[in-house]
Amino acid sequence: MKKILASQIVFFFAFFILFTVYRRWLNLSFIPFWVGGLIGFLLPFSDYLIYVYLLKPQEKISLDIKSLISQKKILKAYENLLQYFSGKRGLLIHSALFQTLLLVFALWMVTSGTLLAMGLVLAFMLHLILDQAIDLAEKRSIDGWYEGFPLDLDRQQKILFLVFNFLVFSYFGFFF
Repeated sequence: MKKILASQIVFFFAFFILFTVYRRWLNLSFIPFWVGGLIGFLLPFSDYLIYVYLLKPQEKISLDIKSLISQKKILKAYENLLQYFSGKRGLLIHSALFQTLLLVFALWMVTSGTLLAMGLVLAFMLHLILDQAIDLAEKRSIDGWYEGFPLDLDRQQKILFLVFNFLVFSYFGFFF
């Protein structure tokens, strides 16, 4: 679990450094882009808290996680959540439907928003793309991301959607 978080952090910094260097954003006036990126990178973690505290607060996993958090065992709580949601979903943010809505929102934010908003949506997109790619690599399936999705897609179409998300993310990062 720590390896997954470490790889996400590495990818976050790698892409944000690439965007910064490519765009020649090498002075302090572009700090809001990085601040937004850090916020956006952390936002998908709120999905677990929404599940634990709002959607299913009386479920055993929720009670266990709340207990760990009250004991300040945050990393252990995170590891338990990742293990619990491995292979299944039920989360709001970690879904293809949310990713679709995020694409529309990201286009709006990147074209008309501030550097803070741009960093936020790019990091948010990257985090979800990485989560989905990790699921595909480790479990050989991303079906859990498509629960409740209005279209019935086959495996190849789901992978194409992931690739499309990555291409849109890259385009927004380098050219907007």
